[in-house]
Amino acid sequence: MVFGQHPLLVTLGDPNGLGPELACRFFGTAPPGDIPVVLLGPGEALELHRKRLGLSLFWEEIREEEMDPLSGGIYLFQPSGTEGLRITPGRPGPDGGRAAGRSLDAACRLLKAGLGAGLVTCPLDKATLKEAGYDFPGHTEYLAHSFGLESEDVCMHLASPQLRVSLVTTHLPLMRVPAALSRERILRCLRLTRDHLNRLGVSGPIAVCGLNPHAGEKGLLGGEEERIVQPAVVEAEEQGLEVSGPHPGDTVFYSALRGEFAAVLAMYHDQGLAPLKALYFGSSVNITLGLPQVRTSVDHGTGYDLVGSGRAGVRSLSAAVHMAVRLVQ
Repeated sequence: MVFGQHPLLVTLGDPNGLGPELACRFFGTAPPGDIPVVLLGPGEALELHRKRLGLSLFWEEIREEEMDPLSGGIYLFQPSGTEGLRITPGRPGPDGGRAAGRSLDAACRLLKAGLGAGLVTCPLDKATLKEAGYDFPGHTEYLAHSFGLESEDVCMHLASPQLRVSLVTTHLPLMRVPAALSRERILRCLRLTRDHLNRLGVSGPIAVCGLNPHAGEKGLLGGEEERIVQPAVVEAEEQGLEVSGPHPGDTVFYSALRGEFAAVLAMYHDQGLAPLKALYFGSSVNITLGLPQVRTSVDHGTGYDLVGSGRAGVRSLSAAVHMAVRLVQ
């Protein structure tokens, strides 16, 4: 798929969160050239922020049958079920979850029908999403399910200016992480990360974190490294993947920032994302590796308390859009 035939789809996420405001501030002032972009979500949320920001109307509303082909520009598609919902900017509510879920449903349907070149997602709220009947812990798991995959078939990867991090497990309680680790799952993430780096022309080894402090200290602080992580690293090396580890999680990111590694594979969510967000929160991109379609996202949540304040940055949305364009092209 190439632009000029198929648009980039952008879900607004929870319309009560930052998504519609950031979409207005980004697409209403600096749209990405002649690429067709279709925003999915309730138009009322966009209109509220457009008027508040004093922007001219920058989108054209279209129906699904008008979506392919599209010339360059910004379009709005309101999926069925997103009209007439209660929009309360800055305050979470069940209709926000319904709008986010139905927009995701529509985006996946369009992608599977060949009517989209890729997907960028604005943030949603997991609690209101579940309240609306979508029992998924986040975008990554929902998208895997929608494309007929298991959650372990895909890999969450965040890219920042100087640090790239993939996660073996994503939205799991910490006590469930050890049981979720397997040699196969680690290998899958390593292959997906290497394929992604190759696609971007990035070379260098991938550092693999241990699960336990000091990477287990030769079994003194835990046995997962010797039983699971190290065998996966050995097999990856045998398959020709350039990898290294397992490394202690408290020092490996320092080494990666010094340029010793092209990416880091962390065992669980906060192990990988705490250091990345400490340095690059608001400017990194969330990429789902392993899907049949390109999907990127912002690196932050709904930020209800920031809606309308002007304090939320658009750098992450800008980076997510430009990364999606780069990967599609």
